[in-house]
Amino acid sequence: MYSKELAVALKAAHKAGVLISEVYKTLKPYENAPADLTTETDKQSQEIILKVLREEFPLDSLCAEEKTATLSESPSGATRTWVVDPIDGTRGFAMKNDQFSVMVAMMDQGKVVVGVVHEPATGKTTYAAKGQGCFLMQPDKETVACKVRTCADLSKAILVQSHAKPGKTSKAAAAFSPGTVLETYSAGLKMAIVARGEGDLYANNYPAFHDWDICAGHILVEEAGGKLTDFSGNPVLYGAPGFKQTKGMLSTNGHLHSAALSKTTGLLES
Repeated sequence: MYSKELAVALKAAHKAGVLISEVYKTLKPYENAPADLTTETDKQSQEIILKVLREEFPLDSLCAEEKTATLSESPSGATRTWVVDPIDGTRGFAMKNDQFSVMVAMMDQGKVVVGVVHEPATGKTTYAAKGQGCFLMQPDKETVACKVRTCADLSKAILVQSHAKPGKTSKAAAAFSPGTVLETYSAGLKMAIVARGEGDLYANNYPAFHDWDICAGHILVEEAGGKLTDFSGNPVLYGAPGFKQTKGMLSTNGHLHSAALSKTTGLLES
């Protein structure tokens, strides 16, 4: 089930990745890129992805970060919706540190059933479909199944987070007191790291973020054996007005989810 949808999502993400990689080769690094940065490459990448999706599934709705022509022409209200972030971690892209990803996901009746997180700079692609497991594809390497780590002790856990200000401890690191902190841009990349067993937990504690920030990574974590909820321990719901998420998001290896959840009180940034 969803085999064709997964294949098309992979095709779309990789096609966008080709464009992004070409731009990236000659990109002049932007040392202090702002968090809300949008580049022309974001829009071009999104159009590539959406055109592939519309060609194969013209009746499906589209949800994406950038305002582009294909998005505005797409039908609304379908039972199936594709959710796209053309360059997640645009700061990592602009700073040229390899920490960004292309994210393509599909929801069926509000549930995430397909997810792809492609990293153009490294060639890694982490992907999953409902009930089929999570996998890592890399150039010139055999595709392997992903499984979360089994660490159940927060004091020994690997927390994946955005880059903290030099000399500062992030709110997440202060709350969870993990054994190790791994820093990277891109929410999709952070969730792929948890799914691949390279980290144990990631908390998105922005006061408001969007469906496209977490949708593709959501199914990676769950299909790899992990768990994902909002900060109240409830399932993350998609499709709110403006596609906004305001209740936080905690993704973990599952084994320490309850312990981590107990630490999320007051964690949302103000």
